[in-house]
Amino acid sequence: MRAFFLWPVLMMLAVPAWADARLTVLVDVLQLQEAAHILRAEGLAYADDLDADMLNGQGGAGWQVQVDAIYDADRMVERVRSALAQELEGEALENVITYFASDVGQKIISLENSAREAMRQNDVEEAARARYAALVGQDDPRLGQLETFIQSGDMLNRNVTSALNSNYQFMRGMADGDAFEMSDDQILADVAGDMEEITEDTTSWLYGYFLMAYSPLSDAELASYIRFSQTDAGESLNRALFDGFGTAYEDISYALGRAVALNMTAQEL
Repeated sequence: MRAFFLWPVLMMLAVPAWADARLTVLVDVLQLQEAAHILRAEGLAYADDLDADMLNGQGGAGWQVQVDAIYDADRMVERVRSALAQELEGEALENVITYFASDVGQKIISLENSAREAMRQNDVEEAARARYAALVGQDDPRLGQLETFIQSGDMLNRNVTSALNSNYQFMRGMADGDAFEMSDDQILADVAGDMEEITEDTTSWLYGYFLMAYSPLSDAELASYIRFSQTDAGESLNRALFDGFGTAYEDISYALGRAVALNMTAQEL
């Protein structure tokens, strides 16, 4: 009898551990560590620009230490992992693992990461944007596939919203660091004023990026990916990735804005 009652207790203890293990598998097949390190490299380059533009290049070693801590790749992955845990479980989790553990799934992830890394170079980004601009209005079949992909995942709106939220958090961090005095309503109005420009820029970047990333895929391979993205599991994954990376970038942007403000204040003393 004691063994009978012990069995369900052991099962209850094992389920979370099993689910956590499967989540670790998902993080691995999505190559999130590699993606986070690419985003970290982007962030560190952006921090160099901030140093030049807002700190007159005087940030020095202290600034480097701050931004190194702010762009923590492991923390980014944990944010996304938490969002994945909220959105995916059971059959949906297994479906995502199965798809991205497949040959075509791994090929897609590797292409996405490689393209993101390549677009850190200004000439590569400009070429990707130019390719998109050249195809607009040409009834190009590949561009049509990407339009379906982007629209079905609401990727343009999600990216624009993420950019606006990050800009808001950056300015809020600067205000909290006493770089200037602005109310939340004033910050929101200022950020909202950039929406049209951000939407145009995001459209060009997003289509240029996908055109480059998926160029090695056959039409059939890309079509299969689009079909998967439209399943319940694919939609849940999309939400989780945007929620996870969106939250990570909001935290980063606030910390970066506050760090800029504190360094500006220190230079004035």
